[in-house]
Formats: sequence, C-alpha cells, structure tokens
Amino acid sequence: MDNQFQSSKPIYLQIADQIFYRLVRKELLPGDKLPSVREMAIQTKVNPNTIQRTYSEMERLGIVETRRGQGTFIAEKAEIVDELKDKLTREVLEGFVKQMKELGLTKEEMLEGIKTFTEGG
Repeated sequence: MDNQFQSSKPIYLQIADQIFYRLVRKELLPGDKLPSVREMAIQTKVNPNTIQRTYSEMERLGIVETRRGQGTFIAEKAEIVDELKDKLTREVLEGFVKQMKELGLTKEEMLEGIKTFTEGG
C-alpha cells in the first residue's frame, strides 16, 4: 500500500480509500479477508488504533464485516463494487471540475481537453 499520506484528510480515511480503490480494481473481492489490524498497521506504518478506526468506519459503511475470532472481510454484497465505483468516480470528477473552473476553463474547454488527452493528442 502507498504510505504517502496527505495532511488534508485523516489517515484512517486515506487507508480506507486505498482499500476502496483496490476493491474497485478487483484486487480485492467480496468475501476476501483483510489483514489483521496488527498486520495492516505494519504494512502501512501507522498505529494499530488508526487501522482499527479504518476498519470500524468501513464496517459502519457496510463495506466490511468483522467475524468474531476470524477477522475482517469484504462484505459479500453484489452491489458493493458498483456503489464504490460510482462514489469514487463522482469524487474524482468533482475535484477535477473544481480545479478546471479555478483555472477559468469553460465546460467546452474541459470537454475538448479531455477528448484531446484521451485520444493521445
């Protein structure tokens, strides 16, 4: 996992986002077991309390479920990946559009820029 954290967002949410991206990219699948709190803390080089908070937040959102004595697992809900993909796409697009507007670009200029960029031009 990428260990470069931004100061503008709590670390536990950044770790959750990393897990969400892995889920959307199908690197993690519903039913997969996540590393233990201790293992994830070592991997990410953060305090175990931060990982516990990450897992608790993801459980609150219905992304993971904790099974006593077994660990934390990606929830086995078919719609979970689609919901996450929609949420992450919306967040990325909102940030992109906001930055482009700050640069003074019009909708047409943004769309033309996207077209040019995606066509390799």
